[in-house]
Amino acid sequence: MEKFSKTTGISVVVANMVGTGVFTSLGFQLLGIQSFFVLMMLWFVGGLTALCGALTYAELGANLPRSGGEYNFLSRLYHPCAGFISGWVSATVGFAAPVALAAMTFGAYLSAVFPALSPTLAALLLVCLLTAVHCLSRQTSSNVQQIFTGLKVLLILLFCGVILIWGGTPQQVSFLPKTGDSNLLFSGAFAVALIYVNYAYTGWNAATYVTSELDNPQRNLPIVLFVGTGLVMMLYLLLNLTFLSAAPVDILEGKLEVGVIVADHALGANAGKAMGAVLALLLISTVSAMTMAGPRVLQVIGEDFTLFSRLSQCNRHGVPMTAILFQGLLALLFILSSTFESVLIFSSFVLGVNTLFAVLGVFVMRWKKLGIAGAYKTFGYPFAPLVYLSVTLWTLVYVLISRPMEGWIGVAVITAGGLLYKLSANKNAIDNPITNPINSSHNNV
Repeated sequence: MEKFSKTTGISVVVANMVGTGVFTSLGFQLLGIQSFFVLMMLWFVGGLTALCGALTYAELGANLPRSGGEYNFLSRLYHPCAGFISGWVSATVGFAAPVALAAMTFGAYLSAVFPALSPTLAALLLVCLLTAVHCLSRQTSSNVQQIFTGLKVLLILLFCGVILIWGGTPQQVSFLPKTGDSNLLFSGAFAVALIYVNYAYTGWNAATYVTSELDNPQRNLPIVLFVGTGLVMMLYLLLNLTFLSAAPVDILEGKLEVGVIVADHALGANAGKAMGAVLALLLISTVSAMTMAGPRVLQVIGEDFTLFSRLSQCNRHGVPMTAILFQGLLALLFILSSTFESVLIFSSFVLGVNTLFAVLGVFVMRWKKLGIAGAYKTFGYPFAPLVYLSVTLWTLVYVLISRPMEGWIGVAVITAGGLLYKLSANKNAIDNPITNPINSSHNNV
């Protein structure tokens, strides 16, 4: 069976991460923070947190080698119910919502260039097209992903280079700390802004969703996660330095299409439109990567639970076509029914809970002695996972305090997953009264 290469794995990580968040969140962050030093620290702290999470996931993936990401980890480390809830979150929110957000941003950027074009229609068409492409074969998926991810990195470097070389400097820029910055770093405003940053870094764990389809996962998965996350961290710092250097703060505050505004102000209307088209193009890679990775969670849920067995159906190339189509449909529903910011906050909260328990699982795995002899161990253990857990827990608490509606909707989604597990487990017991496929499938990894 053909496998995804190490290069494809890195492409999946980079493409999943670099997308909606970094090109939209600065405008929302500026509503509460005006210090350039603190804003850059946001992206540094977010990147460091993501790296700590990636290092931990590398150990989990190398020692528990099966596709499915958190679904696989939590089922093995805690209980099948925890895994199911995690898979339910990934299936309903973890990928469908970010696909919708990336597609909505694609539509917003494209409509800024072509005003007659409906942003919603552009978003819907993009999701439909990439859903169809990824239903074909692994080779097609790999080729599309590598091409668009390579294009994405080149376009970001081009964007930053053009703006920094030919754009003006509209304000005095200083990235050194000033009086009061230390208070801001530990403030509620910083924690809330970190929600947007953490969302921008979401996707560092993407390769764990295709572990079974990755070539030599025990050796390549840690490399894929670390290289992909580190590369994105450097790109994010460069992008935000460019944004803050090239446009006045007051015209960026609260705005979604930050990249278009920066290009338009720095280079003029025509060049700004051209850059808007460029930024829209690179979002294609993000939608593609999530359309590729997410359905693998639905596939393994279908393999373990009779109620969802249709989601495990594959075409003649081994591609989970039913799961891909299902996720595409969910993304279309998000695009048609929700506002951008509410989807972002809500999905960030739910995904934060998901990864929090997965990273905590590295301590459980070592305690239960479930590791494979000679497999990768987390660099910087136990500090790396503790850093991730501390920052993530801090932001989750502030979501519940500052945006209770989105936070409690997230809690409701998690609760619904628990109820659905009960129904699925009962059906499994009726259909398979002698053996338990949930436990046996995990024990045979």
